[in-house]
Amino acid sequence: MSALRLPATLQVFERGWLSANNVLLVDGEEATLIDSGYLSHAPQTVALVGSALGGRRLDRLINTHSHSDHIGGNAALQRAFGCAICVPAGMAPAVERWDEAALLLSTAGQAGERFRHDAVLAAGDSFVAGELAWQALAAPGHDMDALAFYNPERRLLISGDALWRDGFGILFAEVLGTDDGLGATRRTLEAIGRLAVDVVIPGHGAPFADFDDAMARAHARLRAFEADGARMARNAIRACVAFDLLARRRLELDELPRLLAETPLYREADRRFLGLGAEALADWLVGELERAGLARREGGALLAV
Repeated sequence: MSALRLPATLQVFERGWLSANNVLLVDGEEATLIDSGYLSHAPQTVALVGSALGGRRLDRLINTHSHSDHIGGNAALQRAFGCAICVPAGMAPAVERWDEAALLLSTAGQAGERFRHDAVLAAGDSFVAGELAWQALAAPGHDMDALAFYNPERRLLISGDALWRDGFGILFAEVLGTDDGLGATRRTLEAIGRLAVDVVIPGHGAPFADFDDAMARAHARLRAFEADGARMARNAIRACVAFDLLARRRLELDELPRLLAETPLYREADRRFLGLGAEALADWLVGELERAGLARREGGALLAV
């Protein structure tokens, strides 16, 4: 990462795909953390952050958006370090009432622990962390209330799941039919594309410098989804079940059709775009996960690889 010229006050903890990356920004004896990983990794996250703090105080935890792999460690970090938690303004009502459907927990069959938030950030707000001034930018699409954080001085972008090295996060609202996720994603990519960026720190995967190539890949994926909604739905199902399998490590094959039928995301994706039914969808999915090297069959179960 040194080749990417990251400031000395900024440290990236690159996590596996089950947990979002964490970004630790140091200001003297205090620090700010961006995103907290998945619930099952919370003890690991607390230990990782505690070691990196080196006796400093974790003052704030800021979330880019509300999904389980970004907020799952919030409660544990708050208990361990007494930090304030700041969330995007649009997700605050769902956090206050702990609406697991709005937070895409029950909707996508994922887990979370209720936490208390202390402040909100809205698009256009600014804050200082890591001795750098950051601008909060609206980044809807993957999450309609998401924010990205931009430092123009060092040309750094903390993009969350709005931009990865090879695309962007699942377009949940579009798949579920609750909002215009495709249009929002296009507007977000166009806005990000107008920034001067030397380094992107994504929510998943390593930080990268080849911004123009990543933008081209993201636009190509968006065009493919705009042209073929079924491809977008298949991507969402495959990615979310792979995520679930990483958490569980094992899924019983005879239980998979029931899981697909009962989880709102999978049921709606199939109803709106595929029309396969739970049994046929399960057969397709197992083959896809095996071909991608993400799972293998053993007896009557599907195991994470």
